[in-house]
Amino acid sequence: MRKFSIFSMAMLFLLFAVNAQAKARPNILLLVAEDLGPRLNSFGDSLAQTPNLDALASSGVRFDQVFATAGVCAPSRAALITGIHQNSFGAGHMRASDGLGGDYLAVPPHDLKAFPELLRAAGYYTYVNDKLDYQFSGTQPGSGPFTIWDQESSLFSPVSWRDRPAQRPFFGMYNFMETHESGLFPRCCWPRSGLHALMAAMQIYRHWGAPSPVSEDRVSVPPYYPDTPAVRRDIARQYNNIATMDRRVGEIMTALQREALLDSTIVIWLSDHGDGLPRAKRELFDSGLHVPMIIYWPEAFRPGGLSPGQVDSRLISFVDLAPTILKMAGVAPPAFMHGQDFLDRGHPPRRYIYAAKDRMDEVEDRQRAVRDHRYKYIRNYQSGRPGAQPLAFRDYLGSMQSLWAAKRKGELNAEQAQWFAPRPPEELYDTQLDPHEVRNIVSLPAYRPILLRMRQALDHWQREVPDMGSLNESEMAERFWPGGQAPITAKPELEYTAAKSEVRIVAGTQGASVGYRVNDGRWLLYRDPVPVKAGDRVASKSVRYGWRESPVVELVAP
Repeated sequence: MRKFSIFSMAMLFLLFAVNAQAKARPNILLLVAEDLGPRLNSFGDSLAQTPNLDALASSGVRFDQVFATAGVCAPSRAALITGIHQNSFGAGHMRASDGLGGDYLAVPPHDLKAFPELLRAAGYYTYVNDKLDYQFSGTQPGSGPFTIWDQESSLFSPVSWRDRPAQRPFFGMYNFMETHESGLFPRCCWPRSGLHALMAAMQIYRHWGAPSPVSEDRVSVPPYYPDTPAVRRDIARQYNNIATMDRRVGEIMTALQREALLDSTIVIWLSDHGDGLPRAKRELFDSGLHVPMIIYWPEAFRPGGLSPGQVDSRLISFVDLAPTILKMAGVAPPAFMHGQDFLDRGHPPRRYIYAAKDRMDEVEDRQRAVRDHRYKYIRNYQSGRPGAQPLAFRDYLGSMQSLWAAKRKGELNAEQAQWFAPRPPEELYDTQLDPHEVRNIVSLPAYRPILLRMRQALDHWQREVPDMGSLNESEMAERFWPGGQAPITAKPELEYTAAKSEVRIVAGTQGASVGYRVNDGRWLLYRDPVPVKAGDRVASKSVRYGWRESPVVELVAP
């Protein structure tokens, strides 16, 4: 009887431990490479030197049909961080803070919150390394709403899960600039501007001492490029930059393993849009939108139906990432999100993904696109203009200079000249037969039914999702920041309740996020009344996304 009792107690303890682990919330890391299409060995590109990502893929799941909502970072990241299409809230132009309509930030609807802030409100410790760039922020830490992250850091002062309070789950976002377009800038020439010089210097720092395993003679040149030394040089450097980024991923995974966190941490790796090369970055071709994604789940948190080493080919849009990550953390996605939890088998799988292109730096443009598993339809609102136009940042690339030179000399063949030619009102591509999207089949009678279906799909999306891209940017900027001045969030109100020894805080602006700190501690996200002791000093401020922060107000508990 005694033996049975001990055995029973042991089994009960084991069941309790298993249930507790199942109910525990996972840690989550989001690792985001810059400017990178599916150039990984685990995605079929044997030229890529990516042993750490290959190992992550073998223990995780590869998603090979993931698409950004824009071919450039700031609009794409705006969709990623919010779960809604960037053009629906005025975040489609690259970059809002450098707008041709004057300096401004996008101002989302008052009820919109970035998903890391929703995680923070649910008790997660949230942190980000190296880059923001949501269109209602600048690029650098400290330039966006202070309520989204517990900590923000730069290349020279990184933060990690080690900074969190004990027992709190964490969500961390890492941004890998190693593969950014600027990593392809010439390193032997006098820079064209201070920005080019700064970006090139940062890339030299990131890649200092890194080997270059891929040589120019080994790369494949897509049919939309002339086969020139400059083009080969940039493609080879892209691969070598990927190898440096891969080592950084390996360092993070090693740290998780060393600190016994692999069994409790979901790791998501992807890139923010397609390649940083010409005719990829900024464009709505697959070369600009198609990204690789790997998700590693510890066994306790892995969804049913998925297994290590598996390839999942469901269509996924960037707007699906926010609701999916929230559900991973046990947080219900808000109704404002356009995306869906792509792991929820109760949802019908996506039939289409959508993408938008608006102003790119100093060049005004407007395109919209829809894609299913096979076909891509692009609508050009400024038809008659070429896809390739002079762009100061991109034109510093050796490959882009080579393309311009070949065009001037008349050395481009039909496929290579297509990007430089006036665009038709519509484009249709069969990505299965024409993966590089160089043969526009919009006028072929055999594809007429597909053209009509894709047109209707885009029309439906535009009816369902607001699109501020039709507004003149100056008009939109005036709507967000009247007179070119950022609105200032109203001060929050603090109220001390003696019976409960707590301070309640009420936002003074509709939709503003509220933060507070006690006795000069860290700024925390306000969720519930703050317990205080006599003499405690409570400071608070608030911010509506896209506006300036409110002044700080203080209350000393009696």
